[in-house]
Amino acid sequence: MLTEERKRFILETLAREGKVLAHDLSKKLGVSDDTIRRDLRDLAREGLLVRVHGGALPRSQSITAPYSARQQQEPVVKAAIAEAAAKLVENGQVIILDGGTTTLQVAQHLPKDLHATVVTNSPPIAVALGEHPYVEVVVLGGRLYKHGMSTVGAATLQEIQMIRADLCMLGVGGLHPELGLTTDNLEEAHVKRAMVASAAEVVALASAEKIMAAQPYIVAPLADLTHVVTEASVPREELAPFEAAGLTIILA
Repeated sequence: MLTEERKRFILETLAREGKVLAHDLSKKLGVSDDTIRRDLRDLAREGLLVRVHGGALPRSQSITAPYSARQQQEPVVKAAIAEAAAKLVENGQVIILDGGTTTLQVAQHLPKDLHATVVTNSPPIAVALGEHPYVEVVVLGGRLYKHGMSTVGAATLQEIQMIRADLCMLGVGGLHPELGLTTDNLEEAHVKRAMVASAAEVVALASAEKIMAAQPYIVAPLADLTHVVTEASVPREELAPFEAAGLTIILA
């Protein structure tokens, strides 16, 4: 089998089964483990999968697009997820909204009579809530990560550590039973991890293509999450591991 044929087989197996094991692939394809590891390295370098110990997981693709382009992707789906997530917010709460196009939609769907405080590292979210009559907005400082239109760095982390929030809503790069919540930028992963640690409840907002997918940097294991809000179209068998982990699944 030619190299490109092997790689196509690997990607097809990954799409069908949700993960691949290097040893199993070497037996099925009749090649050495070293050959499969080399194929996986090449595919990871091309951004087509995420390597893990012993194999690989699917890689979420939409997060690699620029922020302005991501705002135009699946607007109806994001609005539905945001509307469902906004219903979790209660008066008097302190809510952390991290940077992202879906969390921006959450800000836009907050009830006009809500009395709450929103802490965010996202300038677009702060601007969106600038016209809200009763929501107090706390903007976290730091260096602007332009791809995510969010602040990151030591200053951001220091300010998050001073907060104890009731609820944290996170945009998701990937959500997988084995790796948990992941993202594609190391500094952003540190900020998201600090947000998780500062909140009593943590909600992951995930479109269908991000379920059972992964990015290179781990934010939090499933045990640190409390809710997942996703599309109603996600197959029940894909959601089963998250339900088994004790997460509340909300379908939008």
